[in-house]
Amino acid sequence: MTATHAAPELTARAVLLDMDGTLVNSDAVVERCWRRWADRHGLDFDEVIKVVHGRQGYASMAVLLPGRPMAENHAENREMLAAETADMEGVVPVPGAPAFMAELARLRLPHALVTSADVPLSTGRMAAAGLALPAVRVTAESVGASKPDPEGFLKGAAALGFDPADCVVFEDSEAGIRAGQAAGMRVVGVGPRAAALGPTVHVDDLTRVGVADAGDGLIRLTFG
Repeated sequence: MTATHAAPELTARAVLLDMDGTLVNSDAVVERCWRRWADRHGLDFDEVIKVVHGRQGYASMAVLLPGRPMAENHAENREMLAAETADMEGVVPVPGAPAFMAELARLRLPHALVTSADVPLSTGRMAAAGLALPAVRVTAESVGASKPDPEGFLKGAAALGFDPADCVVFEDSEAGIRAGQAAGMRVVGVGPRAAALGPTVHVDDLTRVGVADAGDGLIRLTFG
């Protein structure tokens, strides 16, 4: 494990969890679907894939095709979501995610899913990865702005009943890490994409994260 700042542990009152790249490895599906989209629009896939992680599809399209009417981006995003929801081949949990999620549930520690996926896609991918859905979920339908806007994380904190400063975000992408930071939250960066993005702590995967009930309504997160 490497850390952006020396932080052997963090304490929080709630944990906000991104899905793709953080709990679920869906890279194979994302790459298949976005490669088809890039080919259709004559774009370089290597440049496209740098943009799409963490954002809702319409927001990625707006970056990649500037000046195109947003109505067209939203229409193609609906097609993209349907294609991704129909394709679960290669969707697996990020190492350590099953045990991490099980411990949060067993200890009844406040946590929420905050994802750029919609309800059908997030439900399908979590099931394909063998992960239980948290009771509190903020999905694409719940927000008016995509990450890196902080709206999703702020709504997640509000739904759990905690101040943003009392929450820790788990994220893998630049858009997601920026969203968590903009929400005033500490961020645990997960995986290779997160390493250079300035999270509070960086871990290679969730096998290096411990979670415990610290008492007095606090969650203790350890890294090592």
